[in-house]
Amino acid sequence: MSTRNRVAVMHGVNLDMLGHRDPGIYGSETLAQLEYRVHGFARQLGLEASFFQTNHEGEFCEYLHRVPETADAVLVNAGAWSHYSWAIRDALEVAAKPAVEVHISDVEAREAWRSVSVFDGLVAAKISGRGLEGYREALEVLVAELDL
Repeated sequence: MSTRNRVAVMHGVNLDMLGHRDPGIYGSETLAQLEYRVHGFARQLGLEASFFQTNHEGEFCEYLHRVPETADAVLVNAGAWSHYSWAIRDALEVAAKPAVEVHISDVEAREAWRSVSVFDGLVAAKISGRGLEGYREALEVLVAELDL
C-alpha cells in the first residue's frame, strides 16, 4: 500500500509579491519564507509538500492538469483568481483531488467581490484571515481528507 501524502501547494497571481504588498494585510514574509514554513508544517503532519507559483492563469490550469500524476491533494491560494477564474475552478475539478482553499487575508472582510469564491462547493474547506497559520490549518484538513 502506497502512502498518499503528497500535497501540491499552489500560489497564484501576485503571491510572488509577498513581502512587498501591504504588510498590514499580507504580513511581511516573502513567498520563499512562507513556503519554508509551510514545508515545515507539512513535515510535522507527515505530508510531502511541493510548491508552484505563477502569474499566468493558463500555467496555473496546466499545473492542475498534471496534479493527478504528482500529488494526492491540493492546497490552493489562487489570489484574485479565486474570485472569478472559472477556468481554474474547472481545472481543479478535473484534477479530482481533495483540495482546500486558503487566503492569508480575511477576504470576507475586504471588498465585496472578494467574498465570492469560484471554488465554493468544490473544496473541503476555505480558510481565510488566519495569516500563515491558515496554511497549517489547511494541511490539517487535507490530512483528514487523505485519512492519514
